[in-house]
Amino acid sequence: MTQAGPEQLDRHATARPGPAGNWWVVGGMGLVVFMASLDMSIVHVALPQIQQTFGAPASTVQWVVLGYLLPLLALALPAGRWLDTVDRGAALIWACAGFAVASLAAGLAPTIGWLIAARIVQGMAGTVLMNLIPVLITTSVDPRVRGRAMGVVDTMGMLGLISGPGIGGLIVASMGWPWIFYVNVPVCAALIALAVRRVPRAGRIRLSGRSTAIEALLLTTGTVVVMLAFTLASGRTPYWLILGLTAVPLLLVWHRLPVSRHVRELVRLPAMRRPLTALATTATATGLLFYMVPFYLATVLRTPAPVTGLTMLALPLAAAALGPLAGLLADRYGYLKIAMIGMVTMICGLLTLASAAPTWHATDVAWRLALTGIGIGLFNAPNMSAAMSAAPRSLVATAGAATSLARQGGFALGPAAATLVWGLSGFGVDGFGDAFAVAAVIVGLGLVPLPDRAPENPADSGETAGRPPGTGR
Repeated sequence: MTQAGPEQLDRHATARPGPAGNWWVVGGMGLVVFMASLDMSIVHVALPQIQQTFGAPASTVQWVVLGYLLPLLALALPAGRWLDTVDRGAALIWACAGFAVASLAAGLAPTIGWLIAARIVQGMAGTVLMNLIPVLITTSVDPRVRGRAMGVVDTMGMLGLISGPGIGGLIVASMGWPWIFYVNVPVCAALIALAVRRVPRAGRIRLSGRSTAIEALLLTTGTVVVMLAFTLASGRTPYWLILGLTAVPLLLVWHRLPVSRHVRELVRLPAMRRPLTALATTATATGLLFYMVPFYLATVLRTPAPVTGLTMLALPLAAAALGPLAGLLADRYGYLKIAMIGMVTMICGLLTLASAAPTWHATDVAWRLALTGIGIGLFNAPNMSAAMSAAPRSLVATAGAATSLARQGGFALGPAAATLVWGLSGFGVDGFGDAFAVAAVIVGLGLVPLPDRAPENPADSGETAGRPPGTGR
């Protein structure tokens, strides 16, 4: 297959269909993120049935989840660089097709090894899809409504996380666990039809060369080592830290490779580095929260499982409700202003949780989670808009990959940080409040560099993707 030329790609990147076409693409990307978020949350419900079907140990079954997450972390940057050199409309079609085939293979899996392999392939296709979401939104809608478009997609992602356990329970109970994978097939078919009709295509795609394969191997190995270290993280022994440090030489080798140059150039941009830092810290705090709160509800408050589930819904529901409003406010008042308000609100919510006491009820936790969720909802879409607006046009897909890596890496780091803080307190009741306080500090670390100059909302500055950073109002 031939590769699209730079001129073709540049015209493709800046093509702006009519208003109806623009929002069709936004809706399609919302469907992508809904499907990907649903897939991450729905599988957890089916793990007991999957374990029973194959008679596999829990340590093996957990890789049904980890196998999907591994490519999202390890291949985000190589996939982003690849997407900067190929036609994105064609890449969307092939990624949807790959996700559908892998989903079908997962549902038909005769062994646990087959299922894990299918999940890895599914994660590879999902990596391309997740990287394409911010790219296609940035290049398909008018910059003056970019925040609103990001807000719609962010809300769809939250709805996917919220509905995953409920939908998964119904599917597993009525049709069996393979159908949690089969449901992806018609969704992918609809996305392919949308891509054919609504997403401009300027050429074909081709596979990457040997340098990308070497990069992917280094990053995958390093990611596996770090994930294993996180699994073993404990405040009582240093072995998990020693294991994690073995990934450092691999990352240093990657840093010296020529293929890492574009990523290094991107991160050097202050207007790009600040949103990425904020995204990583808020994702880490969110991962910590989702890990610790169920333990607190179950072991300290003795809350029944159904009540625990309903209480946990307070955060994503609040975040989903605020997503569209956050995008609208960001388009009007500036991306970073609204993102900063969201981070401050999130810190306030976490600090209220830091006073966690054994005398609380589930409602005491729920309203604090809702306050934190309001902060997350106000933060996500404006911060993503700021990051993508700061990206040079030639690196817009790499920027999307960097945001995906910052988010997924933060989610993975959160439980490890929670275990470490909790372990330092002897895994006692006081450890919960300490962990929530540490989460607030982590978000604050991302807030410190955020107010510096960076692209403001294009409605005020006339900025488009690829404009030099720091040109905001």
